[in-house]
Amino acid sequence: MKAAVLAEGRLAVEDLALPRPRVGEALVRVAACGVCHTDLHVIEGHVAFPQPAVLGHEIAGVVEEVNGGQQSAVKPGDRVVASFIIPCGNCHNCHIGEQALCSSFFEMNRLRGVLYDGETRLRRHDGEPVWMYSMGGLAEACVVPLTDVIALPDELPLVESSILGCAFLTAYGAVRHAADLRAGQTVAVIGVGGIGTAIMQLARAFGADRIIALDAVEAKLTDAPRHGATHAFVCGEDPRTVELAVMDATDGRGVDVAFDACGGPGTFALAGAVVRDGGAAVIVGLTDSEASGEVGLNRLVRRQVHVRGSYGGRPQADIRELTRLAMRGAISLGGMVTQRFSLEEAAAAYAALAERRISGRAVVVPNGDIEQGDRAQMETSC
Repeated sequence: MKAAVLAEGRLAVEDLALPRPRVGEALVRVAACGVCHTDLHVIEGHVAFPQPAVLGHEIAGVVEEVNGGQQSAVKPGDRVVASFIIPCGNCHNCHIGEQALCSSFFEMNRLRGVLYDGETRLRRHDGEPVWMYSMGGLAEACVVPLTDVIALPDELPLVESSILGCAFLTAYGAVRHAADLRAGQTVAVIGVGGIGTAIMQLARAFGADRIIALDAVEAKLTDAPRHGATHAFVCGEDPRTVELAVMDATDGRGVDVAFDACGGPGTFALAGAVVRDGGAAVIVGLTDSEASGEVGLNRLVRRQVHVRGSYGGRPQADIRELTRLAMRGAISLGGMVTQRFSLEEAAAAYAALAERRISGRAVVVPNGDIEQGDRAQMETSC
Protein backbone atom coordinates (compact mmCIF):
# COMPACT_ATOMS: atom_id res chain seq x y z
CA MET A 1 0.00 0.00 0.00
CA LYS A 2 0.97 3.64 -0.34
CA ALA A 3 1.56 5.77 2.73
CA ALA A 4 2.90 9.24 3.51
CA VAL A 5 6.00 8.45 5.57
CA LEU A 6 7.72 11.01 7.78
CA ALA A 7 11.48 10.43 7.68
CA GLU A 8 14.20 12.91 8.64
CA GLY A 9 11.54 15.58 9.05
CA ARG A 10 10.08 15.22 5.53
CA LEU A 11 6.84 13.66 4.31
CA ALA A 12 7.09 11.50 1.20
CA VAL A 13 4.85 8.81 -0.28
CA GLU A 14 6.30 5.30 -0.06
CA ASP A 15 5.09 1.81 -0.84
CA LEU A 16 4.81 -0.18 2.41
CA ALA A 17 3.80 -3.74 3.13
CA LEU A 18 0.06 -4.04 3.66
CA PRO A 19 -0.48 -4.33 7.44
CA ARG A 20 -2.37 -7.26 8.89
CA PRO A 21 -4.69 -7.03 11.92
CA ARG A 22 -3.92 -9.14 14.96
CA VAL A 23 -6.47 -10.36 17.48
CA GLY A 24 -8.76 -7.55 18.55
CA GLU A 25 -7.97 -5.38 15.53
CA ALA A 26 -9.44 -4.43 12.15
CA LEU A 27 -7.91 -3.53 8.81
CA VAL A 28 -9.57 -0.38 7.47
CA ARG A 29 -9.26 1.02 3.94
CA VAL A 30 -8.95 4.75 4.51
CA ALA A 31 -11.51 6.99 2.84
CA ALA A 32 -10.19 10.17 4.47
CA CYS A 33 -7.74 11.32 7.12
CA GLY A 34 -7.99 14.72 8.77
CA VAL A 35 -5.12 17.22 8.54
CA CYS A 36 -4.49 18.20 12.16
CA HIS A 37 -2.08 20.66 13.74
CA THR A 38 -0.89 17.98 16.15
CA ASP A 39 0.67 16.10 13.21
CA LEU A 40 2.28 19.38 12.16
CA HIS A 41 3.88 19.69 15.61
CA VAL A 42 5.49 16.28 15.02
CA ILE A 43 6.61 17.20 11.48
CA GLU A 44 8.18 20.43 12.72
CA GLY A 45 9.91 18.67 15.62
CA HIS A 46 7.99 20.44 18.39
CA VAL A 47 6.67 17.10 19.64
CA ALA A 48 9.15 14.21 19.81
CA PHE A 49 8.19 11.02 17.97
CA PRO A 50 10.30 8.22 16.46
CA GLN A 51 10.89 8.16 12.70
CA PRO A 52 10.25 6.82 10.11
CA ALA A 53 6.57 7.11 10.96
CA VAL A 54 3.14 7.38 9.43
CA LEU A 55 1.10 10.17 10.97
CA GLY A 56 -2.63 10.81 10.62
CA HIS A 57 -4.90 10.14 13.57
CA GLU A 58 -8.55 10.76 12.60
CA ILE A 59 -9.97 8.57 9.86
CA ALA A 60 -13.08 7.25 8.20
CA GLY A 61 -13.07 4.21 5.99
CA VAL A 62 -14.40 0.75 5.18
CA VAL A 63 -13.56 -2.36 7.18
CA GLU A 64 -11.73 -4.92 5.04
CA GLU A 65 -10.84 -7.51 7.66
CA VAL A 66 -11.62 -8.16 11.33
CA ASN A 67 -9.54 -10.33 13.62
CA GLY A 68 -11.77 -10.22 16.64
CA GLY A 69 -13.90 -13.36 16.79
CA GLN A 70 -17.57 -13.18 17.68
CA GLN A 71 -17.11 -10.20 20.02
CA SER A 72 -16.50 -7.71 17.23
CA ALA A 73 -19.14 -5.03 16.76
CA VAL A 74 -18.08 -4.44 13.14
CA LYS A 75 -17.63 -6.67 10.11
CA PRO A 76 -16.06 -6.39 6.66
CA GLY A 77 -17.86 -3.85 4.52
CA ASP A 78 -18.93 -1.66 7.45
CA ARG A 79 -18.36 2.07 7.21
CA VAL A 80 -16.46 3.22 10.30
CA VAL A 81 -14.60 6.08 11.94
CA ALA A 82 -11.65 5.90 14.32
CA SER A 83 -10.25 8.50 16.69
CA PHE A 84 -6.83 9.74 17.70
CA ILE A 85 -7.32 8.24 21.17
CA ILE A 86 -6.97 4.45 21.06
CA PRO A 87 -8.11 3.21 24.48
CA CYS A 88 -6.47 0.00 25.66
CA GLY A 89 -9.60 -0.90 27.62
CA ASN A 90 -7.54 -2.44 30.43
CA CYS A 91 -5.82 0.33 32.40
CA HIS A 92 -7.28 2.07 35.46
CA ASN A 93 -8.29 5.20 33.56
CA CYS A 94 -10.12 3.19 30.90
CA HIS A 95 -11.95 1.25 33.61
CA ILE A 96 -13.24 4.45 35.24
CA GLY A 97 -14.40 5.89 31.91
CA GLU A 98 -11.53 8.33 31.34
CA GLN A 99 -10.29 6.90 28.05
CA ALA A 100 -8.68 10.23 27.09
CA LEU A 101 -6.19 9.54 29.88
CA CYS A 102 -5.47 5.94 28.87
CA SER A 103 -2.02 5.31 30.34
CA SER A 104 -1.16 2.59 27.85
CA PHE A 105 -1.97 4.89 24.93
CA PHE A 106 0.53 7.50 26.08
CA GLU A 107 3.22 5.03 27.11
CA MET A 108 3.04 2.76 24.06
CA ASN A 109 1.68 4.77 21.15
CA ARG A 110 2.55 8.39 21.84
CA LEU A 111 6.05 7.68 23.13
CA ARG A 112 7.04 4.60 21.12
CA GLY A 113 4.77 4.48 18.06
CA VAL A 114 3.49 0.96 18.68
CA LEU A 115 0.24 -0.78 19.61
CA TYR A 116 -0.41 -2.62 22.86
CA ASP A 117 1.66 -5.72 22.15
CA GLY A 118 4.68 -3.45 21.81
CA GLU A 119 4.93 -3.72 18.03
CA THR A 120 4.07 -1.55 15.06
CA ARG A 121 1.93 -2.94 12.26
CA LEU A 122 3.81 -0.99 9.59
CA ARG A 123 6.98 -2.07 7.81
CA ARG A 124 8.95 -1.25 4.72
CA HIS A 125 9.41 -4.12 2.27
CA ASP A 126 12.89 -4.84 3.67
CA GLY A 127 11.35 -5.38 7.11
CA GLU A 128 12.37 -2.05 8.63
CA PRO A 129 9.70 -0.96 11.15
CA VAL A 130 7.69 2.20 10.51
CA TRP A 131 6.17 3.71 13.64
CA MET A 132 2.47 4.57 14.03
CA TYR A 133 1.08 7.87 15.30
CA SER A 134 -2.30 6.55 16.51
CA MET A 135 -3.33 4.23 13.65
CA GLY A 136 -1.13 5.89 11.00
CA GLY A 137 -4.04 7.13 8.90
CA LEU A 138 -2.07 8.90 6.14
CA ALA A 139 -2.13 5.70 4.13
CA GLU A 140 -4.36 3.66 1.87
CA ALA A 141 -5.04 1.26 4.75
CA CYS A 142 -4.38 1.02 8.47
CA VAL A 143 -4.81 -1.35 11.39
CA VAL A 144 -6.99 -0.11 14.26
CA PRO A 145 -7.71 -1.82 17.60
CA LEU A 146 -11.42 -2.59 17.89
CA THR A 147 -11.67 -0.38 20.98
CA ASP A 148 -11.35 2.55 18.56
CA VAL A 149 -13.54 1.39 15.66
CA ILE A 150 -17.00 2.99 15.64
CA ALA A 151 -19.70 2.14 13.10
CA LEU A 152 -20.87 5.09 11.02
CA PRO A 153 -24.59 5.48 10.23
CA ASP A 154 -25.42 5.29 6.53
CA GLU A 155 -26.99 8.75 6.69
CA LEU A 156 -23.61 10.43 7.21
CA PRO A 157 -21.01 11.05 4.46
CA LEU A 158 -17.91 8.91 4.76
CA VAL A 159 -15.15 11.39 3.86
CA GLU A 160 -16.49 14.28 5.95
CA SER A 161 -17.11 12.00 8.94
CA SER A 162 -13.37 11.46 9.36
CA ILE A 163 -13.22 14.71 11.36
CA LEU A 164 -15.36 13.15 14.09
CA GLY A 165 -12.24 11.32 15.27
CA CYS A 166 -10.24 14.34 16.43
CA ALA A 167 -11.66 17.77 15.61
CA PHE A 168 -15.11 16.96 16.96
CA LEU A 169 -14.07 14.44 19.62
CA THR A 170 -11.59 16.92 21.05
CA ALA A 171 -14.19 19.68 20.93
CA TYR A 172 -16.82 17.47 22.56
CA GLY A 173 -14.45 16.59 25.40
CA ALA A 174 -13.81 20.29 25.99
CA VAL A 175 -17.40 21.53 25.70
CA ARG A 176 -19.31 18.68 27.35
CA HIS A 177 -16.86 17.16 29.81
CA ALA A 178 -14.34 19.86 30.76
CA ALA A 179 -16.65 22.90 30.62
CA ASP A 180 -20.01 21.17 31.12
CA LEU A 181 -21.42 24.02 29.06
CA ARG A 182 -25.01 24.99 29.87
CA ALA A 183 -27.67 26.75 27.80
CA GLY A 184 -27.50 30.51 28.14
CA GLN A 185 -23.79 30.69 28.94
CA THR A 186 -21.30 32.79 26.99
CA VAL A 187 -18.09 31.48 25.45
CA ALA A 188 -14.96 32.70 23.71
CA VAL A 189 -13.10 30.47 21.27
CA ILE A 190 -9.46 31.40 20.68
CA GLY A 191 -8.34 29.94 17.37
CA VAL A 192 -10.97 28.97 14.80
CA GLY A 193 -9.23 26.17 12.95
CA GLY A 194 -10.68 22.67 12.90
CA ILE A 195 -11.05 22.20 16.66
CA GLY A 196 -12.09 25.79 17.34
CA THR A 197 -14.76 25.64 14.66
CA ALA A 198 -16.07 22.36 16.09
CA ILE A 199 -16.18 23.97 19.56
CA MET A 200 -18.29 26.81 18.16
CA GLN A 201 -20.70 24.37 16.53
CA LEU A 202 -21.10 22.37 19.73
CA ALA A 203 -21.48 25.49 21.85
CA ARG A 204 -24.33 26.54 19.58
CA ALA A 205 -25.85 23.05 19.74
CA PHE A 206 -25.75 23.15 23.55
CA GLY A 207 -27.49 26.53 23.69
CA ALA A 208 -24.71 29.05 24.31
CA ASP A 209 -26.04 32.61 24.34
CA ARG A 210 -23.00 34.41 22.92
CA ILE A 211 -20.13 32.77 21.06
CA ILE A 212 -17.11 35.02 20.49
CA ALA A 213 -14.59 33.88 17.88
CA LEU A 214 -11.00 35.14 18.19
CA ASP A 215 -8.21 34.53 15.70
CA ALA A 216 -5.05 36.27 14.50
CA VAL A 217 -5.98 35.66 10.84
CA GLU A 218 -8.92 37.83 9.81
CA ALA A 219 -9.80 35.63 6.81
CA LYS A 220 -10.41 32.65 9.10
CA LEU A 221 -13.15 34.60 10.88
CA THR A 222 -15.21 35.04 7.72
CA ASP A 223 -17.12 31.78 8.15
CA ALA A 224 -17.32 31.98 11.95
CA PRO A 225 -20.97 33.18 12.00
CA ARG A 226 -21.97 30.19 9.89
CA HIS A 227 -20.59 27.92 12.60
CA GLY A 228 -22.29 29.70 15.47
CA ALA A 229 -20.24 32.79 16.29
CA THR A 230 -22.25 35.83 17.33
CA HIS A 231 -19.14 38.04 17.51
CA ALA A 232 -15.71 37.83 15.87
CA PHE A 233 -12.57 39.81 16.68
CA VAL A 234 -9.05 39.76 15.24
CA CYS A 235 -6.29 39.12 17.77
CA GLY A 236 -3.73 41.80 17.02
CA GLU A 237 -0.43 42.64 18.67
CA ASP A 238 -2.13 44.32 21.64
CA PRO A 239 -4.01 41.68 23.68
CA ARG A 240 -5.63 44.40 25.79
CA THR A 241 -7.65 45.53 22.77
CA VAL A 242 -9.09 42.02 22.41
CA GLU A 243 -9.85 41.81 26.12
CA LEU A 244 -11.79 45.06 25.99
CA ALA A 245 -13.75 43.88 22.92
CA VAL A 246 -14.77 40.68 24.70
CA MET A 247 -15.76 42.60 27.82
CA ASP A 248 -17.86 44.96 25.74
CA ALA A 249 -19.59 42.00 24.04
CA THR A 250 -20.44 40.48 27.43
CA ASP A 251 -21.70 43.61 29.19
CA GLY A 252 -18.44 44.00 31.08
CA ARG A 253 -18.50 40.60 32.78
CA GLY A 254 -16.33 38.41 30.60
CA VAL A 255 -17.32 34.98 29.28
CA ASP A 256 -18.42 32.00 31.30
CA VAL A 257 -15.96 29.76 29.43
CA ALA A 258 -12.93 30.60 27.29
CA PHE A 259 -11.60 27.80 25.10
CA ASP A 260 -7.97 28.06 24.01
CA ALA A 261 -7.92 25.97 20.85
CA CYS A 262 -4.46 27.22 19.82
CA GLY A 263 -2.13 26.44 22.68
CA GLY A 264 0.73 28.68 23.72
CA PRO A 265 1.65 31.18 26.44
CA GLY A 266 -0.08 34.11 24.71
CA THR A 267 -3.42 32.41 24.09
CA PHE A 268 -3.31 30.81 27.55
CA ALA A 269 -3.00 34.28 29.08
CA LEU A 270 -5.77 35.64 26.85
CA ALA A 271 -8.14 32.83 27.88
CA GLY A 272 -7.60 33.66 31.53
CA ALA A 273 -8.02 37.38 30.94
CA VAL A 274 -11.43 37.22 29.23
CA VAL A 275 -13.09 34.82 31.72
CA ARG A 276 -15.57 36.24 34.21
CA ASP A 277 -15.21 35.82 37.96
CA GLY A 278 -16.05 32.20 38.69
CA GLY A 279 -15.64 31.23 35.03
CA ALA A 280 -13.41 28.62 33.42
CA ALA A 281 -10.52 28.71 30.98
CA VAL A 282 -10.38 25.39 29.12
CA ILE A 283 -7.03 24.75 27.44
CA VAL A 284 -7.35 22.47 24.42
CA GLY A 285 -4.58 23.26 21.92
CA LEU A 286 -1.19 21.58 22.02
CA THR A 287 2.04 23.48 21.53
CA ASP A 288 5.80 23.06 21.89
CA SER A 289 6.57 20.45 24.56
CA GLU A 290 8.72 22.95 26.47
CA ALA A 291 6.11 25.75 26.54
CA SER A 292 4.50 26.93 29.77
CA GLY A 293 1.93 29.53 30.76
CA GLU A 294 1.54 31.94 33.64
CA VAL A 295 -1.57 32.66 35.68
CA GLY A 296 -2.19 35.28 38.34
CA LEU A 297 -2.57 33.28 41.53
CA ASN A 298 -4.44 35.91 43.55
CA ARG A 299 -7.11 36.30 40.89
CA LEU A 300 -7.33 32.53 40.61
CA VAL A 301 -8.08 32.33 44.32
CA ARG A 302 -10.05 35.49 45.05
CA ARG A 303 -12.19 35.43 41.91
CA GLN A 304 -12.46 31.61 41.77
CA VAL A 305 -11.30 31.33 38.18
CA HIS A 306 -10.93 27.72 37.02
CA VAL A 307 -8.24 26.50 34.63
CA ARG A 308 -8.83 23.09 33.07
CA GLY A 309 -6.93 21.04 30.56
CA SER A 310 -8.89 18.97 28.05
CA TYR A 311 -7.28 16.41 25.74
CA GLY A 312 -10.26 14.60 24.23
CA GLY A 313 -13.29 12.48 24.91
CA ARG A 314 -14.43 8.87 25.08
CA PRO A 315 -14.20 7.48 21.55
CA GLN A 316 -17.03 4.95 21.58
CA ALA A 317 -19.64 6.84 23.62
CA ASP A 318 -18.87 10.39 22.49
CA ILE A 319 -18.53 9.69 18.77
CA ARG A 320 -21.86 7.88 18.83
CA GLU A 321 -23.39 10.98 20.43
CA LEU A 322 -21.70 13.17 17.81
CA THR A 323 -23.18 11.08 15.01
CA ARG A 324 -26.62 11.62 16.54
CA LEU A 325 -26.02 15.37 16.63
CA ALA A 326 -24.88 15.29 13.02
CA MET A 327 -27.93 13.33 11.86
CA ARG A 328 -30.20 15.88 13.59
CA GLY A 329 -28.38 18.72 11.85
CA ALA A 330 -27.14 20.16 15.15
CA ILE A 331 -23.57 20.04 13.84
CA SER A 332 -22.37 20.18 10.25
CA LEU A 333 -19.60 17.88 9.04
CA GLY A 334 -19.65 18.99 5.42
CA GLY A 335 -19.46 22.63 6.40
CA MET A 336 -16.24 21.95 8.28
CA VAL A 337 -14.30 20.20 5.52
CA THR A 338 -13.01 22.99 3.31
CA GLN A 339 -10.22 21.33 1.30
CA ARG A 340 -9.31 17.86 0.03
CA PHE A 341 -5.81 16.63 -0.82
CA SER A 342 -4.60 13.41 -2.40
CA LEU A 343 -2.07 11.25 -0.56
CA GLU A 344 0.65 12.58 -2.87
CA GLU A 345 -0.33 16.09 -1.74
CA ALA A 346 -0.04 15.35 1.99
CA ALA A 347 3.13 17.41 2.41
CA ALA A 348 1.44 20.34 0.64
CA ALA A 349 -1.56 20.00 2.96
CA TYR A 350 0.60 20.40 6.07
CA ALA A 351 2.52 23.26 4.46
CA ALA A 352 -0.81 25.03 3.90
CA LEU A 353 -1.76 24.37 7.51
CA ALA A 354 1.56 25.79 8.73
CA GLU A 355 0.98 28.92 6.63
CA ARG A 356 -2.55 29.34 8.06
CA ARG A 357 -4.13 28.88 4.65
CA ILE A 358 -6.69 26.31 5.83
CA SER A 359 -9.96 27.33 7.44
CA GLY A 360 -11.98 24.65 9.17
CA ARG A 361 -10.52 21.21 8.44
CA ALA A 362 -8.72 19.80 5.41
CA VAL A 363 -8.64 16.06 4.71
CA VAL A 364 -6.36 13.74 2.79
CA VAL A 365 -8.24 11.28 0.56
CA PRO A 366 -5.85 8.37 -0.16
CA ASN A 367 -8.10 6.10 -2.24
CA GLY A 368 -10.35 8.38 -4.26
CA ASP A 369 -14.03 8.42 -3.38
CA ILE A 370 -14.86 4.99 -1.98
CA GLU A 371 -18.58 5.70 -2.04
CA GLN A 372 -18.56 6.62 -5.73
CA GLY A 373 -17.57 3.21 -7.05
CA ASP A 374 -13.81 3.41 -6.64
CA ARG A 375 -13.52 0.39 -4.34
CA ALA A 376 -12.33 -2.02 -7.05
CA GLN A 377 -9.58 0.36 -8.14
CA MET A 378 -8.65 0.97 -4.51
CA GLU A 379 -8.30 -2.72 -3.73
CA THR A 380 -6.05 -3.42 -6.71
CA SER A 381 -3.86 -0.42 -5.92
CA CYS A 382 -3.17 -1.70 -2.41
